[in-house]
Amino acid sequence: MTQTSPSQPPKLVLVAGATGGVGQLILSELLAKKLPVRVLARDPAQARRMFADRADIIWGDLRDRSSLEPAMMGVSHIMACTGSTAFPTARWQFRSASDPWEWIKRYTNPSYCKAQADNSPDQVDAIGGQNLVDAAPADLQQFILVSACGVERKDQLPFSILNLFGVLDAKLAGETALRNSSLPYTILRPGRLIDGPYTSYDLNSLMQAKTEGKLGIVLGTGDRLSGETSRVDLAAAAVACLQNPQMINKVFEIMSKGPRPESINWDKLFDSLG
Repeated sequence: MTQTSPSQPPKLVLVAGATGGVGQLILSELLAKKLPVRVLARDPAQARRMFADRADIIWGDLRDRSSLEPAMMGVSHIMACTGSTAFPTARWQFRSASDPWEWIKRYTNPSYCKAQADNSPDQVDAIGGQNLVDAAPADLQQFILVSACGVERKDQLPFSILNLFGVLDAKLAGETALRNSSLPYTILRPGRLIDGPYTSYDLNSLMQAKTEGKLGIVLGTGDRLSGETSRVDLAAAAVACLQNPQMINKVFEIMSKGPRPESINWDKLFDSLG
């Protein structure tokens, strides 16, 4: 059971990244609250297979600024939980190359690797993040962005390893674009994601890492927290921030730690941020 502040429901929430693990959970939370939702999808057919007629689905590609404009009609809130993998995988959508040493060149030269990919973190979180901010309605009530912890500690272990191919650079660029805009924002910084849906190519997905609902929730500021974050709790936190006045223009980390209370009181947790 969760407790949140009462507020007027949003007119229309645009979700970018809804087909990802966190995005699916965010969409489910919004639909459970019977909020009007629009899904921004690069692959509308996939989105329709996943969500059927439970949400309005519209095509749009974060990497193409002009494609985002039709999706913004009537939108009062944006929730962005997009991303690519931290290290090069098929999801980076590499352009074909005939050089037999191509994979070695990609993995030993991060700059070359990013230049050869159409769906790298830089394309999705930095360029795509800026495009989404630029396309947002001027009267947007709130822009909620799921980022990552470690963006301010990129020179420290283990974040320096995680950032070898620029994922934290890209996340920070997306944050900076939003914070430098005039849009009311809320930025969540999770740790290593655990709990399903398992849509990433990482160790936690291979191990099906999960909290089994036994871990509590710890919030912090200043990019000082580290650890793991349940996708389930991250999605719940993002939706709890929606239309919550005390969370406007806030940036915070969220981790899964300690014993689980009987119920999650988001107002109390948010109050702890000051």
